Amino acid sequence: MKKVLIAFGTRPEAIKLAPLCRRLSKLSPDIRMVCCVTGQHRQILDPMLKFFDITPDYDLNIIKEDQTLFHITIRVLEEIRPVLEKERPDLVVVQGDTTSAFVVTLAAYYLKIPVAHVEAGLRSYDKFQPYPEEINRRLLSHVADLHFCPTSQAAENLRKENIPSESIYITGNTVIDALLYTARMLDEGHEATQYLEELALPPGRLILVTGHRRENFGQGLRNLSLALLDLVRSNPDVTVVYSVHPNPNVRGPVEAILGAEERVRLIPPPDYFRFVALMKRAFLIITDSGGIQEEAPSLKKPVLVARNVTERPEAVEAGAAVLVGTDRDRIVAEAQKLLHDPDHYASMVLESNPFGDGEAAEEIVQIIRKFLA
Repeated sequence: MKKVLIAFGTRPEAIKLAPLCRRLSKLSPDIRMVCCVTGQHRQILDPMLKFFDITPDYDLNIIKEDQTLFHITIRVLEEIRPVLEKERPDLVVVQGDTTSAFVVTLAAYYLKIPVAHVEAGLRSYDKFQPYPEEINRRLLSHVADLHFCPTSQAAENLRKENIPSESIYITGNTVIDALLYTARMLDEGHEATQYLEELALPPGRLILVTGHRRENFGQGLRNLSLALLDLVRSNPDVTVVYSVHPNPNVRGPVEAILGAEERVRLIPPPDYFRFVALMKRAFLIITDSGGIQEEAPSLKKPVLVARNVTERPEAVEAGAAVLVGTDRDRIVAEAQKLLHDPDHYASMVLESNPFGDGEAAEEIVQIIRKFLA
């Protein structure tokens, strides 16, 4: 029996790896899946585990108050070693660009265990945007043995860095698998649809917002909050729902500026069902999240990306997203165009999603099976 260890620690990783976990778990007795969570996103990771019915075999639980990149790096490296030494998997699977994904990859390399990287090849070519994710991805790519790229552009990025072509596969992004699965359940009347009723949102148009990136801490998040204030005060039919990350660097400025505004709802990050329900209800989305840039085109929702650069340029190039940074005036101007120009809005609604069709996990499983054969 071959053994595959999947390691992750954050909410986005759990969402994007859930379809892969589900398919790998069905391959017993040929392949045994071992799940290890690092746990630096405790409050918002646990609901994802419950939602996707994932029971970890190992939980490193490294979280601490006001944790730093140094803490995450040191603790993951220390705690993953005995897991890898005990299990001795034939393959380690990591996802995306977190510090824990890179550190798990480094530990596997030290023990000469092959690594597969899901969502490989994304690049902004600015080492501080996103920070530290851009460097995590670059370093990870030069250690991993299998590279599962969401798009042809991501694959080409790796080839330019002299990553062996035979190790590169274009699979689409597993987040689309998770999204379409969840959207189908909502369409079938899952109880999460009641969440919107519980929020008691006023009639009118909804702007859904997330913001959490380190490079936006401080003035960037303040500018975003002030722009939202401008939008609700100038558009009486608009309500903002802001999913506020629990990090105090995020929560503090957001609550200070928006906490008392009547048509702004500040909510803790909901579980995935509820968040997808919010995305479906939204008129437009403003975010600095990478995953939402990938998901929104499948739901026909325009996205304003609160970042100066993106390692996911496909949505911008296809016209489904606009980079607005954290410039208050730019955010307001682009949102107003979407709110008041139907033709412009229609131009940002795509027929198909450049990040995949919902079959990425199945393709990745077949490649893993061949690799382990």
